Amino acid sequence: MKIGEKIKNLRLAQELTQEDLANRADLTKGFISLLERDLQTPSLDTLELILNALNTTPAEFFAEKGPDVVVFKPDQRVVIEDEDEPGVIREVLIPGAQGREADILLVTLKPGAITFKEKSHYGDECGLVREGQIVITLGKDTFKASKGDAFYFTADKKHWIENRSKVRAQILWISAPPSF
Repeated sequence: MKIGEKIKNLRLAQELTQEDLANRADLTKGFISLLERDLQTPSLDTLELILNALNTTPAEFFAEKGPDVVVFKPDQRVVIEDEDEPGVIREVLIPGAQGREADILLVTLKPGAITFKEKSHYGDECGLVREGQIVITLGKDTFKASKGDAFYFTADKKHWIENRSKVRAQILWISAPPSF
């Protein structure tokens, strides 16, 4: 993308007219018009004035940023099977959760399977039972949830999920902040 086009896109994103930008940068509307059509090249000083007027830095302006990834395909999932959790299969649905605010997993529990017994920690956990039945243990309390039920809890107590039934259970599990 050319400099003029990037400046125009930034200006429009901030709902500024060419005249607004020109006034903020102490330039003429005609100069901004020529610049946005790539018929004029700004000096470094002039570019700095324009970027300041658009509340951005040269580093941000020239950073090569690709489009945000919004859709994640099944072949991008990370499957985790831990020998400490026999019968529990976790699929991390959104790779790279370390940079995100939440983690979303598809967790399958074979009959009799129990997730790791997590100590209390900061955050919230919630989910939806997609198949079967589960039992959620929070400290000394237990809660049953079946297909179609949603759950939500603050992770401030020791907690785990188990499948006490004879058929597999599957849950969509969301943790914030991410735990994987």
